[in-house]
Amino acid sequence: MKKGGLVYSTNSKFKLENIVNEEYVEKSNFILSVCFEKKGRAGRGVTIIKGFQGSTETLKLLSKKIKKLLGLGGSVKNNEIIIQGRIQDKIINILNKEGYNTKKVGG
Repeated sequence: MKKGGLVYSTNSKFKLENIVNEEYVEKSNFILSVCFEKKGRAGRGVTIIKGFQGSTETLKLLSKKIKKLLGLGGSVKNNEIIIQGRIQDKIINILNKEGYNTKKVGG
């Protein structure tokens, strides 16, 4: 994960560790909701993962990993992961193995 770079700082009290630690959020500090939605999807449904707290880069990496493991398409929008199909249980298993707390919402 690319963090960018600091070229120069005139602040003698500046510590790089403060910036790095702000971006990391412990996985066990939040619960991911995994729900199925069909509304407005032209007859097809999607599984949506909501409630992620952390950096956008981490969310995109998690989305990529889920899509690769399941061989499905999807996207990241509005801090949510959207995966094609009704696959809540499979996604919950993957997230639990990754150390996330999850709850199934709806059918």
